[in-house]
Parts: sequence; C-alpha cells; structure tokens
Amino acid sequence: MAPAMLRSFHALFFTIRDLSIPTLARISGQCLGGGMELAIMCDFLFADQSARLGQPEIVLGVFPPPASVILPEKIGLSRATDLLLTGRTIDAQEAHAIGLVNAVVADRAALEAHVEAFIVAQILPKSASSLRFGVKAARVKFNHVLGNFLPALEQLYVNQLMNTADANEGITAFIEKRAAKWTNR
Repeated sequence: MAPAMLRSFHALFFTIRDLSIPTLARISGQCLGGGMELAIMCDFLFADQSARLGQPEIVLGVFPPPASVILPEKIGLSRATDLLLTGRTIDAQEAHAIGLVNAVVADRAALEAHVEAFIVAQILPKSASSLRFGVKAARVKFNHVLGNFLPALEQLYVNQLMNTADANEGITAFIEKRAAKWTNR
C-alpha cells in the first residue's frame, strides 16, 4: 500500500511542476507533513499569524521524500536539515524569517486580501506566455533536482526504510495513538 500511495502523492508534485504557471499557497493554521510539502512546492507562500509549519515525519520514524528535496532548494541545507531531522513546528514569523514564506499577515481575511492584491499587482499585468517561460527558467535547476531525486527518495523510503522495525513501529504507534517503542532497527 505504501508504494502506491507514495507514487500517487508524488505525482501531484510533478503535475504542479509541469503546470509551468506561477503557483501560490495560502497558509492558515496547521500546515504539517504532506500539506506543507504541497505548499512548499508552490512559487509563492503567504501565511497568516495562525500558521504553523513543520515536517514531523521523523517523530514517526520516517522521513518526507518531497520535503527532503524541496526544502534544501527553498531555504538551504542547514535550515532544511533542522526542520527535517528535528520534526519541530515553526510559526509564521520564523517561516518568513528563514525565507520559507513571502509574507505574513494578521488573519485569514487579511490573507485573502493580501493574496488577491498580490495577484492583481504582480501576476495579472504580466504576459501569460512570458510567465510560463519565466516559471520554467526560474525553476530549471529545481525541476531537475526534483525529477531526479524524488524518485530516488521514494525508492529509499519504500525499499529500505519501510523494511525497518522502527519505521513500522512509528507508523503503528501513530495510528494507535501511543508513544513509539524504538528498537533502533
């Protein structure tokens, strides 16, 4: 089941990549795990003060393949390693300070207004044709990295990680809503 689920989920990232249009994520409240991975795939991220972002997979004894590729490209290896290996959650202000989100506003209503104003001022006046080429150009390295490394990490996850006792224990403990009992195997 995990291989098919991962393949299906990862296909979303390639679909977004292949759109070749500017993409945008609005973040309000919890944005964790796969939700954060989808958000960080976007070109622009905007958050309100309630936003909390994180990749807590390591707490479950696994790792997030898309975030492992995308985060270093977005915020650098050191900051990405911090989030990926600690599983900690950051607030909107920290996400902005490390360059993960473009802007932080007060609340959801302000977020809607800010995003609308951004689109009207920064996207709509541009040539749609030129934006498609601009997106491809801006993401040429990113798309290469994603296309080459996400499938490799998917294989690492499915063929090696999921054969470990701790990965299975972590997921089972999460489903059973209990603390994991690690054996370090």
